[in-house]
Amino acid sequence: MNKSRVFLRVNRVDAELCAQAREVTVSDLHEAAAPQGRGGLMSSRMRPIQKGARIAGPAVTAFCAPGDNLMMHRALYLAQPGDVLVVVCDAETSGAQWGDMAARYAMRKGLAGVVVQGCVRDTDTVESLGCPVWSTHVLSIHPDKSGHGFVNTPVVCDGVVVNPGDLIVADGDGVICVPRHEAAATVQAALARMRKEEDMAQAVARGESVWDLGGSAASYARMDIEEIDAAFDDA
Repeated sequence: MNKSRVFLRVNRVDAELCAQAREVTVSDLHEAAAPQGRGGLMSSRMRPIQKGARIAGPAVTAFCAPGDNLMMHRALYLAQPGDVLVVVCDAETSGAQWGDMAARYAMRKGLAGVVVQGCVRDTDTVESLGCPVWSTHVLSIHPDKSGHGFVNTPVVCDGVVVNPGDLIVADGDGVICVPRHEAAATVQAALARMRKEEDMAQAVARGESVWDLGGSAASYARMDIEEIDAAFDDA
């Protein structure tokens, strides 16, 4: 790669919608998106540095050369309050993409959080600063700052296509990307699912069973299943 492209503007998902998205979980959003055939769920490799964090915001993207985080720093400089910085380095363990100084600056700017396909370091300090970070690796390896790359272009982060301005939501279960033009419908469906589960939780508290409430009983009844009133080794 010997040529960089940096786009200075991003068409962001609506801030009010991001606020609504912070009320739902990654699991709710995934369940809301899955029936419509929409993906967006990153793999189990993408784990939070800070336990208990939940973020939602528009993506600002950076694609970095192996062993280099220059484009991350440019994207961080251009990011706005509430943004989620999504950083991709295909050579994932070739150089740290994120550390304590970047975290201090991100917190000062008011970023919502950071998602990194690659390695991060200074994790004890990053956690103590309260900077929400998800990454595929933790490794204290030196990064250069001279490599070409891209800022605010589409990237593939942990197998998921992320366009600048898409909705990124992350919590203890992982990270999901919802395309900007599908975000409103997906968030509303997730909110409806959340309200339904709140009603179910109240029913469980009254003594009802998840077996009946969740539809398992009805599904089981439609299947040709043999039930045997005996222990396996007595049958």
